[in-house]
Amino acid sequence: MGSSCGAKLTILLSLLLVSWIPYRSSALDNDASLFVDGSFGRKIPDTLFGIFFEEINHAGAGGLWAELVNNRGFEAGGPNTPSNIDPWIILGNETYLIVSTDRSSCFERNKIALKMDVLCDDGSTTNACPDGGVGISNPGFWGMNIEQGKTYKVVLFVRSAGPINVSVSLTGSDAKTLAVSNIIASDSSKWAKMEVLLEAKATDHNSSLQLTTTRKGAIWFDQVSVMPLDTYKGHGFRKDLFSMVQDMKPAFIRFPGGCFVEGSWLRSAVRWKETIGPWQERPGHFGDVWNYWTDDGMGHLEFLQLAEDLGALPVWVFNNGISHNDEVSTPNILPFVQEILDGLEFAKGDAKSTKWGSIRASLGHPEPFDLRYVAIGNEDCWKPNYLGNYLKFYAAINQSYPDVKMISNCDATSKQLDHPAHLFDYHVYDNANALFSQSHKFDQVSRSGPKVFASEYAVTGGDAGKGSLLAALGEAAFVIGVEKNSDVVEMASYAPLFVNTNDRTWTPDSIVFDSSRMYGTPSYWMQHFFRESNGATLLNSTLQTSSSNPIVASAISWKSSEDNKNYLRIKVVNFGSSTVALKISISGLKSIESLGTKTVLTSNNVWDENSFDEPEKVVPFKTPLDNVGENMNVVLTPHSLTAFDLSI
Repeated sequence: MGSSCGAKLTILLSLLLVSWIPYRSSALDNDASLFVDGSFGRKIPDTLFGIFFEEINHAGAGGLWAELVNNRGFEAGGPNTPSNIDPWIILGNETYLIVSTDRSSCFERNKIALKMDVLCDDGSTTNACPDGGVGISNPGFWGMNIEQGKTYKVVLFVRSAGPINVSVSLTGSDAKTLAVSNIIASDSSKWAKMEVLLEAKATDHNSSLQLTTTRKGAIWFDQVSVMPLDTYKGHGFRKDLFSMVQDMKPAFIRFPGGCFVEGSWLRSAVRWKETIGPWQERPGHFGDVWNYWTDDGMGHLEFLQLAEDLGALPVWVFNNGISHNDEVSTPNILPFVQEILDGLEFAKGDAKSTKWGSIRASLGHPEPFDLRYVAIGNEDCWKPNYLGNYLKFYAAINQSYPDVKMISNCDATSKQLDHPAHLFDYHVYDNANALFSQSHKFDQVSRSGPKVFASEYAVTGGDAGKGSLLAALGEAAFVIGVEKNSDVVEMASYAPLFVNTNDRTWTPDSIVFDSSRMYGTPSYWMQHFFRESNGATLLNSTLQTSSSNPIVASAISWKSSEDNKNYLRIKVVNFGSSTVALKISISGLKSIESLGTKTVLTSNNVWDENSFDEPEKVVPFKTPLDNVGENMNVVLTPHSLTAFDLSI
């Protein structure tokens, strides 16, 4: 019995030794080697990585723009709005109240007002109003986020056939009053602007605004607004969402679309002049591409202000007389051209000597904005009138603003453009494998022609889900290719930026939110790995691999603005399902300190996603890096994006 047991132990030890030796050999020989030459570098454009904001998925209206009232002017219309007061609801039935709309507003560009005929009162014995009165209620964008201790500014325009006594309240989902104030006026035959400040005494993320009365007679409302006082710098941007964008350190912001700029028909295309001035005077419009109404509270001035607040360059995309279904012929395009010249003057013109510059100054921004880029249309290259229209815009802008760079819609990755342009637009939406393979997309692009603006890239379809790790890894490989080809690629941005979870018109997106919560998808966190790339130095790096795992890598050096130290960052995507042993060899640098960190974006499953319940399921994880030096053996986790940061 003892001899038999001893024989089994010897065999077991032998098997363990046999299995251990190849693993050690593999770790020593490595599956891949990365050679980084610090003596050779090329400056990356300061503009390389930015963001693309489109009014899609309620990104602005009901998102970054902090206005809580949905359809504040009762003007909404379109196939998804059963009436122009939607989503306002009536508090009370026709025994007490009749609600209608008419065109009696004092605002010329939005004439519709809401009329309440109140049939009950607070003193009648035959038709007394219900407790709390009758009126109207607005739920905001799938619930108003009202937070205890915060103050909200309510503005409304009102008139009445008699005295006014209206209760203005913020009401929780359980019907409890969170804040209330009364508006009382005796002389009310003319439209009057009323303002109240409401401080919430409790928190409810699914609240509503209620306007109620117990006074019999007719009363009209128009342009009703509820804004929190704590928007970013008082500029109207929701602080938590702004902070998430700011953390990306974007070099530019492309706005306001996208297809939103074109419209399904020209009647719904964006007209910048209708989006400036006092908010109550803006007509708003129905965006028939993404099928919802926007009051255009976030207009031309607000987008320029957003860029300035982010420290990002504005990239203005404008309509060039072409929509999805109709277009203006080139002989008739000059009014559109003049409108854009006026828009450039609004952004860049002197506050005293130019018409539109003085208008900008009167709206609170006397200094010009740093507008250096414009895109002439969006995805219109194949349209019959695009080239003719484009040339008219190009000539006029070049004459008046020769410092402004113009972006063509025509993809020139495979051939030269047949028209002048400073940059050309490149869009790619595909599966994860396709995006990974596009890490070499720009290797062969002509270095003598216009630069590339990869303004819309993302993994979509089944690989993406609502934002998967797999999608982020495919995108990371593409972005490494952008970085390594930054001599020809001047700008790049993921699309779309935002999605309100209640309106997922397009999936996936970078940032998901509702009225009170938000989280970043893996694609959002992937972009954080490139935050230091703008203006950094791209180092020469060579990857050699015998591994079956597809991997891509790049190396940059940069000076941190936080500690004023120089750093080397090596980024590697392991797109495969097994671990890769990587040997890193660094030369050409004077010294490498012993300090370093390793940051990894990965998860247990490539299909893993973040959610409101698990907002940090797939996020970067940073650990100290040991044995830092010119030669290092490191391990790449399966399905991962890894950054090695070394102090140099």
